[in-house]
Amino acid sequence: MTFFSPAVLVALVGGVVICFQSLFSGVIGARVGVPESVFIVHLGGLLLSAVIMLFLRGGNLAAWNTVPWYTLSAGFLGVVIVGSISYAVPRMGLASTLTVTIAAQLAFGAFLDHFGLLGAMQRTFDLPRIAGLVALALGTWLVVR
Repeated sequence: MTFFSPAVLVALVGGVVICFQSLFSGVIGARVGVPESVFIVHLGGLLLSAVIMLFLRGGNLAAWNTVPWYTLSAGFLGVVIVGSISYAVPRMGLASTLTVTIAAQLAFGAFLDHFGLLGAMQRTFDLPRIAGLVALALGTWLVVR
């Protein structure tokens, strides 16, 4: 895969959008409260998703019951994500919050990959990967301190 593959470019756009969403949900959370921020953010997402599904005439939504049961918790997990970011951004700042959040994602993702858990592609720990995680921890500390 080249650095400028469509998947990498889409991931880059997603990263930028996560930054904006984190900032905006933090501002909402600081002004109206964390639960209210979670509600407002997810209501907006529900409305956009509904419009997209209408445009696609339902798309492949009928196949929802073919996915593993535990994957249906993704929406609930989204509430935790937005809630934690809405809480942390006004208290830690955007960069520190995103740094800790991303470091946690990468470290836990490496753990899931190592064991191939919950459908993750198995990729065992090796020395370069462990060194990268140590560097990640050090970088996180440097940003947050």
